[in-house]
Amino acid sequence: MKTAEVVLTPEEAFEEEQFTTHLYQKLGLKNDGSVYVRPTKRSIDARSRQVVVRIQCEILSPAEATPEAPRVEYPNVTNAPRVVIVGSGPAGLFAALRLIELGIKPIVLERGADVQARRRDLAAINKDHIVNPESNYCFGEGGAGTYSDGKLYTRSKKRGDVNRILEIMVAHGAKEDILFDAHPHIGTNKLPRLVAALRESILQAGGEVHFNTTVTDLLITNSSIHGVKTHHGDAIEGEAVILATGHSARDIFRLLHEKQVLIEEKPFAFGVRVEHSQELIDRIQYHCPTDRGPYLPASSYALVHQASVGGKETGVFSFCMCPGGFIVPAATAPGEVVVNGMSPSRRDSKYANSGIVVAVDSEDFKAYRQYGPLAGMYFQAAIEQQACRMAGNTQTAPAQRLVDFVDKRVSTSLLESSYQPGLAAVAMQEVLPSRITQALQQGFKNFGSKMKGYFTNDAQIVGVESRTSSPVKIPRDKETLEHPQIQNLFPCGEGAGYAGGIVSAAMDGERCAEEAVRRIKK
Repeated sequence: MKTAEVVLTPEEAFEEEQFTTHLYQKLGLKNDGSVYVRPTKRSIDARSRQVVVRIQCEILSPAEATPEAPRVEYPNVTNAPRVVIVGSGPAGLFAALRLIELGIKPIVLERGADVQARRRDLAAINKDHIVNPESNYCFGEGGAGTYSDGKLYTRSKKRGDVNRILEIMVAHGAKEDILFDAHPHIGTNKLPRLVAALRESILQAGGEVHFNTTVTDLLITNSSIHGVKTHHGDAIEGEAVILATGHSARDIFRLLHEKQVLIEEKPFAFGVRVEHSQELIDRIQYHCPTDRGPYLPASSYALVHQASVGGKETGVFSFCMCPGGFIVPAATAPGEVVVNGMSPSRRDSKYANSGIVVAVDSEDFKAYRQYGPLAGMYFQAAIEQQACRMAGNTQTAPAQRLVDFVDKRVSTSLLESSYQPGLAAVAMQEVLPSRITQALQQGFKNFGSKMKGYFTNDAQIVGVESRTSSPVKIPRDKETLEHPQIQNLFPCGEGAGYAGGIVSAAMDGERCAEEAVRRIKK
């Protein structure tokens, strides 16, 4: 096996039908079966005026090559011991598949609807401003990731685990280029089909998936969990419980606190979405005078700044940047306004949006100290409710032009936006706490110096970006992943504080499944 790097034009790299041909030609190889070229990483290099695409690849002999698409086969676990999984986001779904591989039957409980029925609830938020607390952009099959950009990159160094997750996705219908793109994504239009295929694998293997089923209690005897109770009144028992409820399941956090199950306050990040025209971001990032052309994908950015407020350094950074995307309403209860970003697979919206957020911690939550480890959650909820009130008590979101926000002026008019429920011109410093406001103002000025043209009144901020991660951590043993007080309880994924996206949550789901099986077989 040899490795090589090839430099292609955007057309050569992203014209799907000719991509493989160009690889062989650049390497001076014949595509006749004598060697096999496998791309391992495709990344855009925009450091010079002429944008190119760098392809790292392996050159394999026929004996080394395994060109077949990833496949998965699962045993039948209909009559096997059971493990209850609460939540069907990436952590829950991949935990279920791993349990099946290890000979255990998963019982997946999802408070929201399946991906198809969930679309009606999303339409109701966007068009009629009606929030279903059980089925929305955060709750439902596939979790918050289903109707998102579908970013599949992670800071995890366990690349082998990442490849395994991506290969399972390809086996369930994702395109193979996610295996080698530097920043792979699937897109909100294609994720629902992938999620439905994962569910079908669980069902075909004898697992169970129950929608519209909210967990209301944990069945704990002698500090050991043996199941859960649902809002239907059913008791669903298993050898273990994997708690993969996501970062917005506030009722679960309250339930744990009421039952005196140890939970902890956790720092997170809070801020706004900023929306520019995608054409502007392309001009800045690709150095192109007009549009980027038909082959370069919509450009993205990653920005960070250390702001100083009241003598304290605090991080301001871009989060979940969505090129060619949309801002969506991500509230999980009436009376609050929350925004998030998503992109279709083609990333062909005329808008670019990104969360711009500030790190927050216990100092910010001190007014909510009476809530103990839930202080951050109540801090989060209070600002979301203020955003709703300031914008008119619907899903209309508070907004302000970017320079107006930094200069503390209420915008006399707002720009067109991808946010369907509509915007209201508001002084965002009356929505956000002072420290967050000041840090954001410093951050935006700094970002303007890093990306010429970014800091402009032809961009606007939309509030509030508050669900970056869980405000609560559910502790677990570093080795066994089991809760330190409750035997057979495995806190998992973003909601427990152990993941930060689709891939890391899926990897954590697999790890929890493995440890649950190890516990069962002791």
